Amino acid sequence: MKYCVIISLCILLAACSTNKTATGTETMPGDTIKVLTYNIHHANPPSRKDVIDLDAIARVINQQHPDFVALQEVDVHTGRSGRDVHEAEVLAAKTGMHAQFAPGIPYDGGEYGIAVLSRYPIQEGHAYHLPSAPGSKGEPRALCTVTVKLQNGRRVMMASTHLDVLKPDTDRLLQMREISRLLGQAGMPVILAGDFNAKPGSAAIQVLDSAFTRTCDDCPFTIPVDAPNRTIDLVAYAPAKAFRVTEHIVIPERYASDHLPVAAKLVLLQ
Repeated sequence: MKYCVIISLCILLAACSTNKTATGTETMPGDTIKVLTYNIHHANPPSRKDVIDLDAIARVINQQHPDFVALQEVDVHTGRSGRDVHEAEVLAAKTGMHAQFAPGIPYDGGEYGIAVLSRYPIQEGHAYHLPSAPGSKGEPRALCTVTVKLQNGRRVMMASTHLDVLKPDTDRLLQMREISRLLGQAGMPVILAGDFNAKPGSAAIQVLDSAFTRTCDDCPFTIPVDAPNRTIDLVAYAPAKAFRVTEHIVIPERYASDHLPVAAKLVLLQ
């Protein structure tokens, strides 16, 4: 009986130390990456006008314990959110993560844009301005990227964006094509997440789908929070063989923002 117990324990330990995918590829625990994308509405709960509640956003992040967070609608040193408040850095401090901010537009004495939070130290961080058509009345948009080294020593890039909201989708198409071009030069596995202001099947998401693989096919609705009826917040990755998706969920958090947060788990395969 003692030998059976020892053998069983060894088998259990071996099973915990490595796992195999359906294709036989071994993956270690460090190969699982959890991503959250969240349009935070500059940390203003829609039910509380003029209130900034960064603690509410931080609670959502801490409850999910992600490796990366793609943030949209982030205020930095604005009058409405606090002249001395850098929302990305405050959220990084409240969640034990690292922050990279990319400004979209000057706003209310400060800047308004997007960010990435990373559980891992950021080796490289970049902010890219995205194009708009001549004469466009849309707000300038940006792409924020970070490169990190995982616990297993492998490098990945995480990117956050927030595409144009206006109709028609001329600017969204230009911006999505530029994102595909920029991230196509990464030379490493890339995860892209954000508020695309476009539904699956639309022209902009067709461009996304031509270069990336989404973590969902029949994607759950993400907005509005009270009675969601469309999906515009997405997570995607490239190349297609780099990851295996194990989870994609929309989190029913209805107080902190006007968007529902989206979480995905991916296993890095190659």
